[in-house]
Amino acid sequence: MNYILKNENAVFYECGFSCDNVIFLKLGSEAFFITDGRYVTEANEFVKDAEVVEGGFDIYKTAREILKKNRIKKIVFDPLCWSVDEFKRLNSKLTSHFFPKKNFSQQKRIIKNKEEILTIKKAAKIGAKGFEEFAKFLQNAENITEKKLFFKANEILCRQGELQSSFDPIVAIDENAAKPHSLPTLKPLKNNSLFLFDAGIKYKRYCSDRTRVLEFTKESNLNFSKNQHFKSRKRQKIYDIVLKAQESAIKHAKVGMKACEIDKIARDIIQSSGYDKYFIHSTGHGVGLDIHELPVISKRDETILQEGMVFTVEPGIYLPGEFGVRIEDMVVMNEKGAEIL
Repeated sequence: MNYILKNENAVFYECGFSCDNVIFLKLGSEAFFITDGRYVTEANEFVKDAEVVEGGFDIYKTAREILKKNRIKKIVFDPLCWSVDEFKRLNSKLTSHFFPKKNFSQQKRIIKNKEEILTIKKAAKIGAKGFEEFAKFLQNAENITEKKLFFKANEILCRQGELQSSFDPIVAIDENAAKPHSLPTLKPLKNNSLFLFDAGIKYKRYCSDRTRVLEFTKESNLNFSKNQHFKSRKRQKIYDIVLKAQESAIKHAKVGMKACEIDKIARDIIQSSGYDKYFIHSTGHGVGLDIHELPVISKRDETILQEGMVFTVEPGIYLPGEFGVRIEDMVVMNEKGAEIL
């Protein structure tokens, strides 16, 4: 299959290197990494199984010339990765026929090999260690705002710049935790506040993703284990429902099941408890080079789970104006079921 790529992670998967100005062409047995002079030196050092081509100020023109020279009639592209303007620049005066195929690179990457799984597992372990260190910081964080906690979380998890974050951490206190992707505010952490923390790091470009909830108290040692106790009965009830939903979905996940069946396990538990309208997102998503990959663990996804698939399991209940609870782990599918990374 002939195909063309522009997404950085998709290109990295093909040849071991990428940058923010690249077109990757796979034409039969040949591959071309087209970039500009800023990246050629590193590309020549790191790119594997592809010819590095310096495209000057117009890599689109260079890509067109290569397609014309090789008399390419059909080529696959992902329309989700190209702007209208970029595609026009690429397709200008070409007789090649471009076939749109959404997420075709992620489809190639949906099953991780052993090396990738080990890398993701390492990312998850480093991320979990960062959670432990952040919990120690939180112990004396009374009156610190979400914005400052956001900054500190990034600093701790990324080891002061040694690593990159998978995404901007979510640090949410009390009613802000009822917003699944809450932005940090000036709300301060107070005694008995509910605190939701969702964060991850990148290790060798592969992502981790984890969410935990705790109740901030000055009297007890804080930790991000799943064994949490809350003074409020309502908080405890919601937390226990979400935890049961998450652990049940992980326990019953098997190779050969559909992604939507995993979602249903978690959703049915929350629904039977009367909180189904407060579970407002899918149960999980694939993770790899991108923080959101395939499969999608939702009620609409018919993907058959296979060994080597890596995804999150993260049900949640969000009570507007009060608080929210989400518990998230990454798992990999193997012959025994879903293994928490």
